[in-house]
Amino acid sequence: MAGYTDRDCDRTGEACPLENYVVVLTPDALSGDYPGQLFFCPEGSNPDTGECSLDLVSLADGERYQIERRKVMGTLKPERLPEDAKLQLSQIRPYDAGNPSVQDPLFSGYCFLQDGKYTSGVWLCGPEEAEAYVRMQMPYQHRILICDREDLAVMEVQEGQVIFPAPGNNRGFLQEAENGMEFK
Repeated sequence: MAGYTDRDCDRTGEACPLENYVVVLTPDALSGDYPGQLFFCPEGSNPDTGECSLDLVSLADGERYQIERRKVMGTLKPERLPEDAKLQLSQIRPYDAGNPSVQDPLFSGYCFLQDGKYTSGVWLCGPEEAEAYVRMQMPYQHRILICDREDLAVMEVQEGQVIFPAPGNNRGFLQEAENGMEFK
């Protein structure tokens, strides 16, 4: 059942930062309580505040779990993340994302594997959510596409590099403007 070791991690130990990384649970943590060894640690889950438990999202079933910090071995090397886990990761919205049934989503985010496979997009309620989504997906995904409500591309990232809008035209991420969206 446990297949990952510390050799699959780029950072290990109790002091390594975990937010916005895929983390690996220690083999002894897999007593049947968790649906796998790989979890995503979203920004805002407070892993670096000395708290004993973390709010992690399983890359096996997409559910949130409270897991003790001591059960985390380290952060997975991005190249070790399997394709099915990349697709599950693409469905995770930022930790404090707005509720799309209450708030009108302005964007949708998509992630593509190298062979072009992807799953349905996720709703993003504003520019901050779009930025957070890109930031959390960038180390792991081949291609990330952010579209507006009319399904027009407003940002594309491939292999960690912003390719649309053209570099130089984008000194940050999306910013809400009076008449819609613009790049700052």
